[in-house]
Amino acid sequence: MMVRSGNPALRLGTLISAVLLVLLGAAGTGWPQSAPPALGLQEQGPQAAPQPSTPAPSAPPAAAENPGLINEMGKLFDKLPSILPPIKSPSETMNDLSRLAKPSTMVSGRVACPASSNGAPDCKQAADQLCQSKGYKDGKSLNADSAEKCSAKVLIPGRARKPDDCRTDTFVTSALCQN
Repeated sequence: MMVRSGNPALRLGTLISAVLLVLLGAAGTGWPQSAPPALGLQEQGPQAAPQPSTPAPSAPPAAAENPGLINEMGKLFDKLPSILPPIKSPSETMNDLSRLAKPSTMVSGRVACPASSNGAPDCKQAADQLCQSKGYKDGKSLNADSAEKCSAKVLIPGRARKPDDCRTDTFVTSALCQN
């Protein structure tokens, strides 16, 4: 298995598997197991001595496979480099991003956002108008400004201000334009 120093997932996986191997190696000599308690009636009589088990070979054959957790984790780590995408260099990543990005230009100006059918300002249309005035096809609003526009009635001294005396206008001041 090849571990790249720049990939933290592989480093973490290798570290975890190493720790598990050390822990399982230290726990190789286990506690002696007692026979499970018998439930119900037990037959009285002489108990037969258990058959001696065949001695385990000193080294397991290479073809035999251990179906344990560690073996399965080892298989996973062996397959991991083929599952993960290859790591690209920064220059390759920038080349991929530049191919995806459309050429665009930021323009400045001031175009009022018209009211849409629900009463909110439609600044997409204003951004398109700003870009079209500079020779581009369409645009996206980058910056907007709003101002309150009031009638001259507001300036009359002693007159109470009414809700329809002023309105807020929104303007697109810069947009990102594309061809």
